[in-house]
Amino acid sequence: MHFRKIHGAGNDFVLVSATEPGDEKEWPKEAERLCARRTGVGADGLVISTLVTDTPSLLQVTCFNADGSLATMCGNALRCSAWAARRDYGCTEMTLRMAGFDHHATVEGDTVWVTAEVGTIEPRTVNVMINGRPAWFDSAHTGTEHVVAMVDDVDAVDAELVGRLVRNHEALAPLGTNVNFVQPAGKQALKMRTYERGIEAETLSCGSGTVAAVVIATMRGLVAAREVTVHNRAGEPLIVRPHADRQHTKWIGGPVTQVFEGVTS
Repeated sequence: MHFRKIHGAGNDFVLVSATEPGDEKEWPKEAERLCARRTGVGADGLVISTLVTDTPSLLQVTCFNADGSLATMCGNALRCSAWAARRDYGCTEMTLRMAGFDHHATVEGDTVWVTAEVGTIEPRTVNVMINGRPAWFDSAHTGTEHVVAMVDDVDAVDAELVGRLVRNHEALAPLGTNVNFVQPAGKQALKMRTYERGIEAETLSCGSGTVAAVVIATMRGLVAAREVTVHNRAGEPLIVRPHADRQHTKWIGGPVTQVFEGVTS
């Protein structure tokens, strides 16, 4: 099986393109095997991208987290799929269908933009102690579940410890959530860290989490409702901007990098 090792702002994936219809691989188990950091290729997730039609360009994208669970939305997986589709099929604009929902994408060199839908927002969902101080998490659904806490210093947060605690908080049962820690970083800029459900660890960036961070920061009056730059652990910022025609849709854009290609049995 041919694959790409590819990452979107540090959020890395094993990407398999153009699988044959009827392929009987047990993809959840393949995800666990291939994403293992020491015994596999190593990645945050496994992405299966299949061209459905070429005029207009439509791809079916399925993303499995490193633990084999299915992701309903993964902004960086969509961006990586769009980047690969540009190389494979020559399309610069396309529709990507993930978990039954259509996302639009545009590719400008190694910069890729995709749309994300903003759903329910609930302030002050969970309260926990961070470094001896109480912190409220607001929830925002951006195709998947996210909570966001505004903090003074993201680098001082034990993202693994607090993230694991909040991810499994009883108030968020039974699904749990992805957990984001966000710090204002100047005019129209944020700094963030994310603990991701399904990977059960901190990742270098998170696309849907970045959208959630901007939505909550805007609600809190920390940034204006226009283009926002979000700095992550990878040092490759993502940008969120409003959609021109759809009120509850955001564009998220940033770099995509192919690391290598390979074949696995």
